[in-house]
Amino acid sequence: MKEFFKFVFASMLGFILSIFVMVILIVVLIIGIVSTASNEAKVSVDKNSILHLSLDYPVTERTSKNPFENIDVLGFETEKNIGLNDILASIKTAKTDENIKGIYLDVASIQSGFATIEEIRNALIDFKKSGKFIIAYSEVYTKGAYYLASVADKVYLNPEGMIDFRGFSSEITFFKGALDKLGIEAQVIKVGTYKSAVEPFILDKMSEANRKQVTSFLGSMYEHYLQKIGESRRISRDSLFTIADNALVRSAKDAVKYRLADGLKYKDEILSELKNLSGIAQKKDLNSVSIADYASVAHDNKTERSSNRIAVIYAVGEIMSGQGDDTYIGSEGISQAIRKARLDDKIKAVVFRINSPGGSALASDVIWREVELTKKVKPIIVSMGDVAASGGYYIACAADSIFAQPNTITGSIGIFSVIPNMQKFFNNKLGITFDGVKTGKFADISITRPLREDEKMIIQTETNQIYANFTQKVANGRGKTAAFIDSIGQGRVWTGAEAIKIGLVDRLGNINDAIHSAAKKAKIKEYKIVEYPAQKDPFKELFDSSGDRIRTYFTKQELGENYTYYQQLKSVLKTTGTQARMPYNVVIK
Repeated sequence: MKEFFKFVFASMLGFILSIFVMVILIVVLIIGIVSTASNEAKVSVDKNSILHLSLDYPVTERTSKNPFENIDVLGFETEKNIGLNDILASIKTAKTDENIKGIYLDVASIQSGFATIEEIRNALIDFKKSGKFIIAYSEVYTKGAYYLASVADKVYLNPEGMIDFRGFSSEITFFKGALDKLGIEAQVIKVGTYKSAVEPFILDKMSEANRKQVTSFLGSMYEHYLQKIGESRRISRDSLFTIADNALVRSAKDAVKYRLADGLKYKDEILSELKNLSGIAQKKDLNSVSIADYASVAHDNKTERSSNRIAVIYAVGEIMSGQGDDTYIGSEGISQAIRKARLDDKIKAVVFRINSPGGSALASDVIWREVELTKKVKPIIVSMGDVAASGGYYIACAADSIFAQPNTITGSIGIFSVIPNMQKFFNNKLGITFDGVKTGKFADISITRPLREDEKMIIQTETNQIYANFTQKVANGRGKTAAFIDSIGQGRVWTGAEAIKIGLVDRLGNINDAIHSAAKKAKIKEYKIVEYPAQKDPFKELFDSSGDRIRTYFTKQELGENYTYYQQLKSVLKTTGTQARMPYNVVIK
């Protein structure tokens, strides 16, 4: 009995100590949150300040409202970042803020697509209309970073630095050889000559159709890149092409020689010039405010008081069934958001912001239905981000009109399924065999054996039907015939600049252009922006995602830049059902 009470007492003591530790941790977190909130509330902009724009983090569509994100827990550093929505709002506010004298662009590489960079770049071009300066400086400029920096009044480079200006390239990883070694066969059912998402699993190089479309959309993006840089730097397109094609910029001095940079300077020289431009004495510290901190000032300056609302609904990531979150599109969650906006009489119009490579065809159709219903009662305008292709185009096609950037990736109207045959892998590599009984001829379709021809025919028929429905819905939404949509569909990928010529896109423009168009169509001049879906409760977010954040932290530390490929592999493993998905993850560094 004595030993029993000893164990009971020890258990109770352990439980009490655990509760005590949890309370301490919660108190520490709350103190951190209050401290963070206090710091944000105390953000003030001194006279003669510069706005420091550094984009050394992934640029999401909108800023997370989770206050725990920027708190270091147990020594794990978190990334403090703001979304595209707040970046654009901050630049717009800085344009008329008397305390902001200019912008310091401190960019080496940008972790986002070119359409996102285009939006920020256009906002900076608009900022320059104020007469304020923009100075860019870096030790190294990647292609995307230089594209953004090229709008600056002065582009400076470290004397030993480098600008990557050698043109664009695209590379696809093929897995067929590895699958052959493992004894795994990818059984592909698809519709679309250009639907090349399956090619890495069945080929060891690009098909001619795929090579044709990649050459087309990469060339379109590159042409726009050269044109816009040429306009900013006052260099002809042909000269820029020659510089890149011959890799003439091989050193920092070459960058100045060919007028890609205005001078070579060290950081202390840049700080000195910024002080001169902003009217600060050399002996004093530079008045600088980061764009992450300045975002709170931009929010404070919002003065919309109208009872009219325009809903901006964000659909970001791959399309799946379920609720979704800020990283993937859940058909249930996005449908609820669109439905809520449709039924709210205060909301006069909807802007549907899509940044998605597609995903489940079924989930895409569920969202399409809500867009179709909304168009019958109020304007709904689509604004495409970096990518709105395949399922991402499916959910867009029913809208009143579609806005895209010239370098948005869209189209890819096609359908596919991949069913692995792992029989040889299980039998020959692992020594595993399977046997069983069934009550119907088609009851046992499985990855443990190859598909029969009659089974392939059934799946192909289903895939054909989904493609026919897809193309008909696009045709109805775009006012075209199904035959025409099929001729430009077949899984082919287009840029926004190409898509507008073939009728898949109505106008080239950013999210603000889409909002203005929605207001005009709704016949309102004053309105307030409301965002959907509602972001998660911060406390619920903490307990839901703390384990994921710790795992993500260590994985990123270990894999570095290769973390992107790890994410893609996870996505493939989660894929189920027939897919309306873009065949690429387009990254130009």
